[in-house]
Amino acid sequence: MTTSTPSPLTVERVRHPIQVRRLQVQRIDRVGANFLRVRFSGDALRGFVSASFDDHAKLMLPAQPGQPLVLPEPGPDGLALPPGADRPAMRDYTPRHFDAAAGVLDIEFVLHGDGIASRWAEAARPGDEVGLGGPRGSFIVPTGFDWHLLAGDETAIPAIARRLEELPDTAQAIAVIETGDAGDRRGFTTRARLQTHWVQSGPVDALARAVAALTLPAGEGFAWAAGEAASMVAVRLALVDGQGLDKSRVRASAYWKRGSAGHHETL
Repeated sequence: MTTSTPSPLTVERVRHPIQVRRLQVQRIDRVGANFLRVRFSGDALRGFVSASFDDHAKLMLPAQPGQPLVLPEPGPDGLALPPGADRPAMRDYTPRHFDAAAGVLDIEFVLHGDGIASRWAEAARPGDEVGLGGPRGSFIVPTGFDWHLLAGDETAIPAIARRLEELPDTAQAIAVIETGDAGDRRGFTTRARLQTHWVQSGPVDALARAVAALTLPAGEGFAWAAGEAASMVAVRLALVDGQGLDKSRVRASAYWKRGSAGHHETL
């Protein structure tokens, strides 16, 4: 009997046990014109796992500003809120950086003004409490591809920055990022050979047109994209139909959708 060896370029999906953690704000730093990086700490971070730059965890905030934070608790039928408790406000965020030894977790917030999490981040102070659920699973893209295309709008910058930090010096990376404010453009730390293309926000297909205009390197590559839903539909079409990439080598996620709150979808 023979057994097959998985390809070193096989994308892997990993599930994690669901756990809700109560954390405290440790510090807050502005890292762009419209970005805040919030560092969380707490004993509950023991055992926290984020295996992929593509992960998203569920941030849980008080149902109303100034109210105590009530979190779901394990019960006979799974996680549930105490009787009569208001459901916390929840939004998905990328674990930007986790330091297990120091017991701290960084999450970056885009300050777009009208969102629950954005308003919370602008008003946050050290000692404030949040809940964090997950990640429930990880979509692990091997770093051994010949090239990596990372595309998205401002909401994708934390994931793109994390991925670039993880890539080895043998990798080639192309980042195509759409921003509305030049003050949100930043340099990235990476060992990979990196080309960065900044795109000014405009029509819904502005990012897709920039992706379609790329001359992609030779060899095996993987394209990852995240951002506004309609934009991601156009980017995925540009990658599969325009650039001719196999669908198995493309992952596009809608991190948000115009006119909708709390939207997150893999296309």
